[in-house]
Amino acid sequence: MSTFEIVGGKKLKGSLTPQGAKNEALQVISSVLLTKEPVTISNIPNILDVNKLIELLEGLGVFVTSKGKGIYTFQAKKINIEFLISEEYNKLGAALRGSIMVLGPLLSRFGKGFLPKPGGDKIGRRRLDTHFIGFQKLGANFTYDDKKNYYAVDAKNLKGCYMLLDEASVTGTANIIMASVMAEGRTTIYNAACEPYIQQLCRLMNKMGAKISGIGSNLLMIDGVKELHGAEHRILPDMIEIGSFIGLAAMTKSELTIKDVAYDELGMIPRIFSQLGIKIERKKDDIYIPSQEHYEIDTFIDGSILTIADSPWPGLTPDLLSVLLVTATQAKGSVLIHQKMFESRLFFVDKLIDMGAQIILCDPHRANVIGLDNKIQLRATEMSSPDIRAGVSLLIAAMSAEGVSQIHNIEQIDRGYENIDERLNVIGASIKRM
Repeated sequence: MSTFEIVGGKKLKGSLTPQGAKNEALQVISSVLLTKEPVTISNIPNILDVNKLIELLEGLGVFVTSKGKGIYTFQAKKINIEFLISEEYNKLGAALRGSIMVLGPLLSRFGKGFLPKPGGDKIGRRRLDTHFIGFQKLGANFTYDDKKNYYAVDAKNLKGCYMLLDEASVTGTANIIMASVMAEGRTTIYNAACEPYIQQLCRLMNKMGAKISGIGSNLLMIDGVKELHGAEHRILPDMIEIGSFIGLAAMTKSELTIKDVAYDELGMIPRIFSQLGIKIERKKDDIYIPSQEHYEIDTFIDGSILTIADSPWPGLTPDLLSVLLVTATQAKGSVLIHQKMFESRLFFVDKLIDMGAQIILCDPHRANVIGLDNKIQLRATEMSSPDIRAGVSLLIAAMSAEGVSQIHNIEQIDRGYENIDERLNVIGASIKRM
């Protein structure tokens, strides 16, 4: 287990370029299983979760070639289906929640797929029902071995159908899309997730020869084709990392420029940070954040306390609530953070309270933050990263705190952020990896 040692209280200055989007990468990399032809993907982030997925694909027989930094060509010409029942596959799949994304492509092209219960963040129950109900609607058989924690799907012929998803699951929607692109007839998916990463997956599928319409809406129509071919694709910048950098700039009173953010794909993220009082300037496709000694939280029109809550796109992504919460601790005013989707994601606030933050944890889903207005600096402390997003939020808190902090279990941060210590040290941070 590795540790970050952070000397807090340092102002940063310079520019940062966000990595490729982790959540998109897990989807589009899985989609290469749908064709025997080469698929080239660029702007792939060099992070643990993505690297584990690539390792899993190589085990299946996918030929992977590096074409430069963040650029890979994948060719799934000869897939070893027997690998699915091997101990190595069991180990790789169980270590990565994103491994669920290989089921749809395997089912579509080879008529079967197996998966151990996926791992990932311990942020509460994250059910997989939407994936398997969708597969069953297409005609697949589903079995679950509760003793071995193993999922299996198989189908002789997938047939298009109408389905109304029970929740707008991003990974569920992506998996069903990949399962249905070569199904017989038309598949209609209502209440589909429509995040930019789903849109990106659909665009790649269409480049590969799929026929998907309704992209960007919650009603997708997919006309099955007999086969797909190769294509090239570039992954969007990671909106979660962009939001993390905005919060970091505010907490450390730093002047930062975030480069090449694909601003039009950020949805309401800039507006939500503006509601916390953070000045954000758009400069073409960059975001400029001036140094601010103070930032004040908005209230609603009637003067009541602002509430920030997550919701399906185009609402606010739940992955940024941890960052918004820690950023609010040094604002002027109060805000209620309402995490609707995961019941354990706010439990890291006890570490912020130990640092001197004024937070009332109302229940597993809601926290009331009373901002310190930078009048009282957070105290350095020793802590452990519970998950990816809480981990980077604790890193932001430590960088703003007075003194030297330690964060253990930083492998959780490495799962989602590429060389975060090196990149921040270049612009003035003091982070030592031990």
